[in-house]
Amino acid sequence: MALESVDIQSKLQETFGDHVKYFRTEYDMFVLEADVDVVYNVIKFLKEEPSLNFNFLTDLCGVHYPDSDINEQFCVVYHLHNWYENKRIRVKAFLNGSNPEVKSVVSLFNCANWMERETFDFYGIIFEGHPNLVRILNMDEMTSFPMRKEFPMEDSGRTDKDDRFFGRTINNLSI
Repeated sequence: MALESVDIQSKLQETFGDHVKYFRTEYDMFVLEADVDVVYNVIKFLKEEPSLNFNFLTDLCGVHYPDSDINEQFCVVYHLHNWYENKRIRVKAFLNGSNPEVKSVVSLFNCANWMERETFDFYGIIFEGHPNLVRILNMDEMTSFPMRKEFPMEDSGRTDKDDRFFGRTINNLSI
């Protein structure tokens, strides 16, 4: 019997109530949002519940929404895969912008170790309980987090290019 999105939603709502919400399908993938204080338990449930079997963590990443409400300025996104039925699911947890913390899932999926380190390295999201939460790609001396959208994309002092050639002017003046 194929696992249907409505079955997944029912099981999650029975177990976690209002802490799981905004169920939908995006780009042929079932998506839901979980409160940050229960997202670890949601991921564990999706993995260990025999009827669900989301036994593989495909990806874990961060997103920065600096213009959102303070409690939704960061998001950790988990992609899980049920190999048996080739079913995928995306779980999102929104975090506080001044204190972006979430419980580590390394105890559930060993592969999360490097994914969480990368997310910490680029966004500054703290994964509580991570065995070695240190930078993985950037220099240890860095004090900023390069994927945060609070920094301009380019150095405003550059003089080696003319933005008009790249269509980045207000009027798109021709040269």
